[in-house]
Amino acid sequence: MEIKEQKIKVNGLDIYYKIIGEGKPFLILHGWSSKSDKWEEVAKILGQKGFKVVIPDLPGFGKSDMPEIPWNLDNYVNFIEEFTKIINLEKFILAGHSFSGGISIKYTIKHSEDVEKLFLLAPACIRRDSFKKRFFRMFSKLFKVYSFIPGYKLLRKAFYKFIVRKSDYQYTDGIMKETYLKIINEDLSVILDKVITRTIIIWGDKDDVVPLEQGKEINSKIPGSKLVIIPRADHKLEIKTPEALASNILQNLG
Repeated sequence: MEIKEQKIKVNGLDIYYKIIGEGKPFLILHGWSSKSDKWEEVAKILGQKGFKVVIPDLPGFGKSDMPEIPWNLDNYVNFIEEFTKIINLEKFILAGHSFSGGISIKYTIKHSEDVEKLFLLAPACIRRDSFKKRFFRMFSKLFKVYSFIPGYKLLRKAFYKFIVRKSDYQYTDGIMKETYLKIINEDLSVILDKVITRTIIIWGDKDDVVPLEQGKEINSKIPGSKLVIIPRADHKLEIKTPEALASNILQNLG
């Protein structure tokens, strides 16, 4: 299956994206710290079944340019609006993984007429505040105050690795650190009932990044949605279980 890589300008940013297959348009949005390359196996399977799969490197990831200012989910929604307009993508199936699940939800609510079906792949969209989050924010501020001391970077890295643990924050730089904080501070649980597009939620039962309990809550709040659980799969659905993921997508396209 041929993989075509293209580059376009979107609002002044160089954006790279891949096209795999021909037929009904299927837009895939990757998760945080990811890129289009990691979705090629899933895209090849879908492409062989009559779909034109489009996977952009979102701004700040892969080969695409980084935003000039910190972005929030609405900025990414605006990007998808422009991106699909430029490449003439109309009435498509949309899939969003992890943080892009939030982008996909907000885009679909705003443009339900453009999304034929929505696939939410372990979406990280429930972001309620908690004592643990407030505790970590407090320590993050303290770390900034003492950034001048010797060994600061090593201490900071150890804090995120061994205390915070499941966080992409330690692996981000510059503008993307502020973007990450904007993203994780937006809780979409209060707008899930506004999704009117047919929605399939897919989750791995061994996901230790975004717990399956959130998948069940999302399923209960999006009217008419369906929750599909992949046994022995974790959060990296596209990397560790691409065949199972693609198979479950294809089974739920009707």
